[in-house]
Amino acid sequence: MKIVLGRDGLAAAALEAAETAGTSPERLDIRPVHKASRGFVNDSTADVCELAIVTLLQAVAHGKPVALLPVTALGRHQHQTLVTLGEPGLAAVRGKTVGVRSWSQTTGVWLRGFLAEDYGIDLSEVDWITYEDGHVPEHTDPMWTKRAPEGSKLSADFLDGKLDYGIMGNELPSDDRIRTAVPDALSVAENWAGRKGFAPINHVVAINPDADAKAVLAIYDALAAEVRRDPAGLSPAGFEALRGPVTEVARYAFDQQVLPRAVSFDELVDATCDALGVSTARLG
Repeated sequence: MKIVLGRDGLAAAALEAAETAGTSPERLDIRPVHKASRGFVNDSTADVCELAIVTLLQAVAHGKPVALLPVTALGRHQHQTLVTLGEPGLAAVRGKTVGVRSWSQTTGVWLRGFLAEDYGIDLSEVDWITYEDGHVPEHTDPMWTKRAPEGSKLSADFLDGKLDYGIMGNELPSDDRIRTAVPDALSVAENWAGRKGFAPINHVVAINPDADAKAVLAIYDALAAEVRRDPAGLSPAGFEALRGPVTEVARYAFDQQVLPRAVSFDELVDATCDALGVSTARLG
């Protein structure tokens, strides 16, 4: 059984659980973990793989052999990911250039959802610049986005002033000039989560539907116990806990032409339960 998980603690828990369940697990130590996504989604190179939630939704929408194991491998607030070298504020976003690594990047989907829903910004009125494709090759970016010249780097273009704003999470460079475009972004994010009843999630755990069900269920139990120890409460596990954030980001993704069709949370639940031969309550 091949397993890809970015955090060493999660990987160790999964390996131990899979071995106890009677399989011979192997960790594919791919860093950064998102580099495993394309192979997993398109070529089934692993049985269990950490995956950005939007990549999973795209894979399902395009009929790839991928199912959700309801464990959050990475959850975080997102309002702080829109950054600028200018003055904080969103009034000037319309008509300005905003760079994002990929149109289907989960961080970008969340942030654009906030802009459209909470700030009334028509996304087609923004000059969006993307730097690479997503992990599902069938996807095509909207016609109103542009691709940066070959060889360009998002962080370099941003620091050089070629972009007015950038959407960046882990790839955010260290520079004292950088400001969050959303004033007091962390407080805004916490208020958003309080209003919605959940925080955004980035990475989940995905499975190949043909993977050994007994081992997958053992891995689920081990990982769920591990992430529920998160004192910040940003890594929910179980179908009930993931319903809110997954439904929300799926809606954002469809509205932004990241998905070719709507994907419902119940569709994900049914596919997983069918693959593992269990009831919804088993992974609740």
